[in-house]
Order: sequence, then structure tokens, then C-alpha cells
Amino acid sequence: MLRSHASEEVAGPMTAYMRDLFPFLGIRTPERAAVTKRFMKERGVPSGAELERVARKLWALPEREFHYTAMMLLEKRKKDLTIEQIDFIEHLITTHSWWDTVDLIASHLVGGMFTHYPELVPTYTEKWIVSDNLWLRRTAILFQLGYKGRTDAELLFSLIRRTAHEDEFFIRKAIGWALREYAKTDAAAVQRFVADTELSPLSVREALKHVGAKA
Repeated sequence: MLRSHASEEVAGPMTAYMRDLFPFLGIRTPERAAVTKRFMKERGVPSGAELERVARKLWALPEREFHYTAMMLLEKRKKDLTIEQIDFIEHLITTHSWWDTVDLIASHLVGGMFTHYPELVPTYTEKWIVSDNLWLRRTAILFQLGYKGRTDAELLFSLIRRTAHEDEFFIRKAIGWALREYAKTDAAAVQRFVADTELSPLSVREALKHVGAKA
């Protein structure tokens, strides 16, 4: 389906933009989304065990567009993901890992699963925040991005305190991003946290971007 739309001319710049980490077919996002939507309209969206089977098969392919397509299918069925599939989601986070997939998985798939199955939160946030895998740590920090008033601020602040010392750019950026989003709900709490916590300049700058002068 997707390979017939491949373009070597487009693939080169796409691969370069992603630091040559992944090969690309060379299908721009609007075209890829349109092709995938047509396919889903004609054949339907797989569900249950079939959804995981299809997503795993797509994820095992080298070209990045297949990974994006797997996420698109999973996004369509995210409310149907079962508690047992958290380890499958963890597999997606830790393979072919980069911000373009991990951030969507964190905020949409993990965020949704942790809403439906809150009993997963203590076990997996603890497991991930101490992991050697930076993408799991980033996911633990970012999964509440869309929670707004449902955000567990105590958990968020705790996870940030445990990673605030890190030099890793993607962790520092995640800290700032998570705080910036929560500031839309409780700016005062974020300002107090930033004032009381030793954070990197990057994290502080991102956290307070829309809430006035730095504390």
C-alpha cells in the first residue's frame, strides 16, 4: 500500500532530518495519512489481537512511515487497548525510539491506558523512571500531557525531581514541556515548583514560557 507511493527524492531530506536514524519511503505526512485513511475506510481498522499483530508487523519494518501507520491504527483503537497490552506499548517505546514516535505514544497511548487502568500507574511509572532507557523515563514524565485538571501534580513533580539532575537533552526538554502544559491548569503551582527545585535552564525556560517572568 505505502510502498507504491514511495519517492526517493522526498525520502532523502526526510531521512536527513531524522539524523539518518531511520530509512524513509519518502511519503509526506498528508499523503501518508490520506492513503492510510482510504485503506481503513475500505478494509476497516483491525481490533483486539489482530490490531496488535498488524501493529507489530508494521513496527518490524525498517521504514519510518510504517511505524507512523502503526501508531495511527493504534490511535484509532486506543480505547480498546487492554491492560495486558501495556508490555506491547512498552515495546513500541523502546524500539525504533525517537521523539517523533515516543511523544505520541506517551501522551496518547500511555496517557489513555493509564486513565483506563490507573492501577498500572504506580508500577510502570516507577519502573520507567529508574530505567536506563531514556525514552521510558521521558514517557513517565510526559504521559499526563493531556490530563489538564486530572493531572496528578504530586506524581508529576516527584518524577521531575528524580530526573532533574540529568544532562540528557530529551529529559530536560520533557520536564519543561510537562510543566508548561500543567501551567495552563495551575500556573501558580508550576511557578512555586520551579522556584523550589533545581532545574536546568532549558527546563525552566520551557516551563515558564507562558507564565511570565522566571521565578
